Amino acid sequence: MVENENKKVILYIFIAYIFSIAVRFIWVYQFKDVSMFKFNGQFMINTNDGYFWAEGARDILAGFHQLHDLSPVDSAASKLTALFVKILPFSFETVIFYMSTFLSSLVVIPIILISQSIKKVEVGLIAALLASIAWSYYNRTMSGYYDTDMLNIVLPVFLLWSIILAFKTKEEKYLLFTALDILVYRWWYPQSYALDFSMFGLILLYILVFDRKNFYLYKLLSIMLYAMMMTSIYIRFPAVLILYIMFKDKKYDKYLLYIFLVGAVGFFLTGGFSPIWSQLKGYVFKTKVSKEDKGLGLHFFTVMQTIREAGKIPFETFANRISGNVITFFISVIGYIWLTYKERVFLLALPMLGLGFLAYVGGLRFTIYAVPVLAFGIAYLIVQIADYIKDIKLRYTFMVIATLAILYPNIIHIVRYKVPTVFNSSEVAVLEKLKKIASREDYVVSWWDYGYPIRYYADVKTLGDGGKHSGAVNFPLSFILTKPQDVAAKMARLDVEYTEKDFKIIDENKSKLFDKKRLPSTIEQMTVDYGYKDSNDFLSSLKTDIKLPKKTRNIYLYLPFRMINIFPTIELFSNLDLMSGDRFRQHFIFQSSRFVQNKSIIDLGSGVKILTKEGKIIVGDKMVNINRFVETIYDKQGRLHVKVDRIDPSSSLNVIYMKNYRRFLVVDNAVYNSTYMQLFVLQNYNKKYFQPVILTPWAKVYKLKI
Repeated sequence: MVENENKKVILYIFIAYIFSIAVRFIWVYQFKDVSMFKFNGQFMINTNDGYFWAEGARDILAGFHQLHDLSPVDSAASKLTALFVKILPFSFETVIFYMSTFLSSLVVIPIILISQSIKKVEVGLIAALLASIAWSYYNRTMSGYYDTDMLNIVLPVFLLWSIILAFKTKEEKYLLFTALDILVYRWWYPQSYALDFSMFGLILLYILVFDRKNFYLYKLLSIMLYAMMMTSIYIRFPAVLILYIMFKDKKYDKYLLYIFLVGAVGFFLTGGFSPIWSQLKGYVFKTKVSKEDKGLGLHFFTVMQTIREAGKIPFETFANRISGNVITFFISVIGYIWLTYKERVFLLALPMLGLGFLAYVGGLRFTIYAVPVLAFGIAYLIVQIADYIKDIKLRYTFMVIATLAILYPNIIHIVRYKVPTVFNSSEVAVLEKLKKIASREDYVVSWWDYGYPIRYYADVKTLGDGGKHSGAVNFPLSFILTKPQDVAAKMARLDVEYTEKDFKIIDENKSKLFDKKRLPSTIEQMTVDYGYKDSNDFLSSLKTDIKLPKKTRNIYLYLPFRMINIFPTIELFSNLDLMSGDRFRQHFIFQSSRFVQNKSIIDLGSGVKILTKEGKIIVGDKMVNINRFVETIYDKQGRLHVKVDRIDPSSSLNVIYMKNYRRFLVVDNAVYNSTYMQLFVLQNYNKKYFQPVILTPWAKVYKLKI
């Protein structure tokens, strides 16, 4: 009987795993003939952060990397990738593209094993089928989504499995499994700390309320404490093994209280609640402007206000991302309540469910944590209802139809979810060419969104990226891209040299108790060094002939066409008074690629119309003269031609028609004169400050001359 049950479990795992992988190949099939999504004959990845881990894996395989290049050579994702590349007969690009496909699908294993523990493996099969492809889980683990999310749900569900089995069996081996899972999960994803702590807290609450004399559960808490400490894994792993050996021997039970207390003290002394509070501050207690608590007390715009995954989402989106459908979501909640009533151990999944529900106020990225929990809920409901059907054929027919019904909206979403790769092949070709021109010590300045792929393809340094994008870091980048060329060029040289100067200070103080986070922002240090007490005065001084730091390396500006779409967001970071935090007047930028042209009117939509004969533009209920009407067009040789028709120099609005892109831009004079607009859109560069290096319709690279 047990043997048959085990065979069924293995069969169900195989079915669910293959199903999960097959669904992730839908994207591959859809874009198999799209050459713009491929590099070196293989698909490129479709998440920016993936290039961070790819850079680390690349450098591990190469055996070296540059000092202060921020390559994650010590990260788990990079190490695992490098291992796979070494042992598998596939190219680097193939491995990073398909890792998420095969690793994320492993979530079906603990789901089905958990269902086996309650003797309802059909619940596990249905839950595994749904959880493995549910809307948000698929979005963050699809083919090409090379990121830590590929194991970020797999590992906590394995943790849930080991804790549930610990409660049910009281066997010592599950103490070890629980601790090892915590160790591996922390190694893979350091932010796992919050979820581990929540599960610990729930178990502690259960003990205090219901089972204070259960020695086994105290052992479970103790080994979890030692596994969660904020110390090196080389300390925690031996400690866990020693505890496991001790807990197998009853003679050590009398020391259990002391073991627990030592673990609790060690836990708080090594970090305690700090990492959890940091996460809460970042995603829940968000502020639009952050203030430095040192020096001049400068104010910066916070990046969390611009990240979609950290913003509040509508309830329908919230429900869809967890279950694929609002109705399915509510039925799943009912099913989970029924499941916990029948099987109390599923209350241990509350931390995952709670973290998933945090998405409603803290950002959509967290929804994936609730996916497997509510998948259990609706699967349990389906099987329980089926149990009331006496006819076996009708019972299984109902289960199949009900399962297909809950899978359908998720599969429809997957078929429609045609996300592009991060860069297209033409953009990558620019960075590949730049790699041959720039040295590894040179800096490429661009917006932080593109930092990781720039570093991966061009093998250079950057000022901002997906992990280094605080308001203080983004201010100079925004300033460079949105201000006139003369001040932008000076800021580029200043920020690069001051960034390198900070690295030197950190290196010189490595042997001391030195917190690099206490270093003033580069903007503040510039302000002080140039003899100002007000950063606004320092920024104004950039318009004069100030003395710049000695040049130690070359600097390049990477300006992609796609940056136009986020230009208004980029401007937010430097369009404020650093001393007070007050916003300056917002500059005007409007773009349209869906317009209707009549004989004398071009309707751009949203109440914006161009009166071509009169040389005027209507914006809402106002009609004003046009300053410049500019048309840009590339010839067959790829050369840009710019035609400027000056209509009313006293007007503040300019119209740019980018003919090859079929896109209109309506911008005020400040935006028109910005470095990005002048260098990318118009190729009107100041020869004193910039030199063109690579000019293509997709992306342009300029070298700083000062």
